[in-house]
Amino acid sequence: MELLHSGKVRDVYADGEDLILVASDRVSVYDVVLPTLVPDKGKILTRLSLWWFEQLADVIPNHVISATDVPAEWSGRAVRCRRLTMLPVEWIARGYLAGLGLKQYEKDGAVSGVPLPPGLVEASRLPEPVFTPTTKATEGHDEFITYDDVVAEIGADTAARLKEVTLEVYRRGAALAAERGIVIADTKLEFGRAADGTLVLGDEVLTPDSSRFWPADEWAPGRPQHSLDKQFVRDWSATLDWDRTPPGPEIPAEIVDATRARYIEVYERLTGDRWDS
Repeated sequence: MELLHSGKVRDVYADGEDLILVASDRVSVYDVVLPTLVPDKGKILTRLSLWWFEQLADVIPNHVISATDVPAEWSGRAVRCRRLTMLPVEWIARGYLAGLGLKQYEKDGAVSGVPLPPGLVEASRLPEPVFTPTTKATEGHDEFITYDDVVAEIGADTAARLKEVTLEVYRRGAALAAERGIVIADTKLEFGRAADGTLVLGDEVLTPDSSRFWPADEWAPGRPQHSLDKQFVRDWSATLDWDRTPPGPEIPAEIVDATRARYIEVYERLTGDRWDS
């Protein structure tokens, strides 16, 4: 097999007409890959994505061909998938105000050109989920763009279809998670086109790397939330004297263990399955 791309977390290999997507245990914050691995992280992301792909199969096709027909050394963390031409947009849905969305709201009263009510605070629930796309930067940071920017980039029909899909995936996921005592604050999706032009959901879906998860019984607007996702590592790194450029800091063992525990907790609570790695 040929290595086509090594990303912050995933490596992509060509295997004939298919791709093999391998989720590593790497962790990135602020677009910097940290030198310390979180054991089982890639397997958790893979297994949770596969579970969500099944839940959402009636919303839009996904890229999965097989989770078992993969090289043995990557068993549990790899997926055989279709080749897609990925669209140059990060498709983000928000139901709560957090992260960079909160910062832009505090500056402009809007996120990605979507005006929001005055008086919102950190972790406020929005009146309804909103679509807040960003660029998909190959270098540097993603930047907020408006829906009109998306239309200009990929066309009105595709933009309208995938905006609605993004919001539906979020609504479905948030409703299911709420039944299990978890708030999904926001999520990021990626879409591409298959060879026949079909729009396809790819990469990962509703994982702790691509979404914010909070315990519902601890949610309280106006303060940072107890995170069951990568935000925990971001928050730890923000306490350091580090300029957010490579090389990143080593993650202490207690932060590694707590991060792994959060990823396992959200997997078990969402799926109802016990994590056995």
